Amino acid sequence: MAALAINDLPDGRRVLALDGRLDSNTVRAVWSDAHRALDDAPGKPVTVDAAKVDYCDGAGVALLIDLIAQERAAPVEIANLKPAFELLLKQFDPKRVSKDMDPEVKRRPAIEEIGRAAAAVWKDIAEQITFIGELSAALFYALLRPHTVRWRDVWRVCERVGVDALPIVALISFLLGMILAFQSAVPMKRFGAEIFVADLIGLSMLRELGPLMTAILLAGRSGAAFAAEIGTMRVNQEVDAITTMGLDPVRFLVTPRVIAALLMTPLLVLFSMLLGLVGGAITMTSFSIPVVTFMKEVESAVSFTDFMAGFVKSFVFAILIAGIGCLRGLQTAAGASAVGESATRAVVSGIILLVVVDGIFAVAFYILNV
Repeated sequence: MAALAINDLPDGRRVLALDGRLDSNTVRAVWSDAHRALDDAPGKPVTVDAAKVDYCDGAGVALLIDLIAQERAAPVEIANLKPAFELLLKQFDPKRVSKDMDPEVKRRPAIEEIGRAAAAVWKDIAEQITFIGELSAALFYALLRPHTVRWRDVWRVCERVGVDALPIVALISFLLGMILAFQSAVPMKRFGAEIFVADLIGLSMLRELGPLMTAILLAGRSGAAFAAEIGTMRVNQEVDAITTMGLDPVRFLVTPRVIAALLMTPLLVLFSMLLGLVGGAITMTSFSIPVVTFMKEVESAVSFTDFMAGFVKSFVFAILIAGIGCLRGLQTAAGASAVGESATRAVVSGIILLVVVDGIFAVAFYILNV
């Protein structure tokens, strides 16, 4: 326990006698009383008598420094402090103790906020362009010299990106096919056109929903994982160590992940297309349409061009997912929350970019009559 006794001497000085232990559990009991004793006598010199203090850690030193640093007309001095505690107190300069910050934070002018945002966007665009060039060069180098690729890392990432993501992709695709079939069949049943639900599901799963939903799932799962892994390495200065050893972080860290995504994403998209059709076929059996009839209708409505339109997207989506995730990881700043922010940025920017690119594909396919 800590105790505080206040004595006013005949010579006009005020003595604050501290007694007991000054640690993080006890200083709170005397801190406010000590401040009040100083405020009640702003013109009196104050002596803090620490003769009876038998223990003093960082919290106790903070109390003593805070009392010395008070702005008042008369000085405050520490007396009779044990040598070990006095040595600890001398490690700090009371004049350099920072005061409490003003609780009212001044807001920047709107034009300054706009300028800062524009500068941040321009900086991000410049870093993306630089990263695209470095990644393109690294992939081209890997294509010319496959033996330089760290294939052990590639297969390890393939397992995490592909095999570990298979259950969630299968579940979402199957449910998506079922829901789409049911929601379409209910209004079409009024016109006796339930069979055309197969055309709708076949075209939507193969051209749009299969590739896009798989890519969004991978962006939220693998893209965030890439950003968190490389971001943690960035915070721990492992990326700097790789650069110091003369290695290129893009070739060493990014290339294996991009290659793994290129290998696994198309396979997951194929699996998503199949599971979506299976979910739709099972749902349509409740509308008296056999599975064989459903599949024959899909076969007649969907062409090989429709399949390739969705399949080609998967390669572009794979590069976007892995590239954005790795880029955000390399952009990670210092701090405890930096890794989480990088993972969040990877997911958000990845999904937005996927939707934008999918829209570009739709317009291009329309112009090319694909």
